[in-house]
Amino acid sequence: MTLALVLLGYLAGSIPFGVLLTRWFRGVDVRQSGSGNIGATNVTRVAGKKLGAVVLVLDAVKGALPVALAMRLVPELPGVHVLVALAAVLGHVFPVWLRLHGGKGVATALGVLVVLVPQAALAAGLVFIAIFAVWRVSSLGSLAAGATAVGTSALTARAPEYAGLSAVLFALMLWTHRSNIHRLMRRTERRF
Repeated sequence: MTLALVLLGYLAGSIPFGVLLTRWFRGVDVRQSGSGNIGATNVTRVAGKKLGAVVLVLDAVKGALPVALAMRLVPELPGVHVLVALAAVLGHVFPVWLRLHGGKGVATALGVLVVLVPQAALAAGLVFIAIFAVWRVSSLGSLAAGATAVGTSALTARAPEYAGLSAVLFALMLWTHRSNIHRLMRRTERRF
């Protein structure tokens, strides 16, 4: 059961909604435009706010649904919930369908946290909105939101495994945003 749930999490996470929707609705490959990333930020730049918002929601849902299923099937095993959640985010970052070149995992991690630690997801979302509203830099908002999720999870998570997952997801986010961090330090990061 655990293996099946983890595999389901990975496969759900690996669905490249950014690539599929920009191809279907705009006739472009989002990987060949803008930053080349498949996530909602680049989709917004390449194909507009509406499609970017749809990709954001779908990328979050593909993280949330497998975790919700795992919680329903094995409610007493938070370790399994964490494995499924991590598999979903890793599926987005390393999708088998795109030769392991995926997105940065922010929206999928948000979907996971909505199910496991909703207070952390809410706090992270609010921090992202505030940072983005002031500086108009998506990566800065995402990193601040990730740090907020770690702190909030430490205080509110129902299981220590969930708090640990938040820290792991933030570490993964730091790695996927390494080029953004470099540009932020040089003050050359792209604004909206």
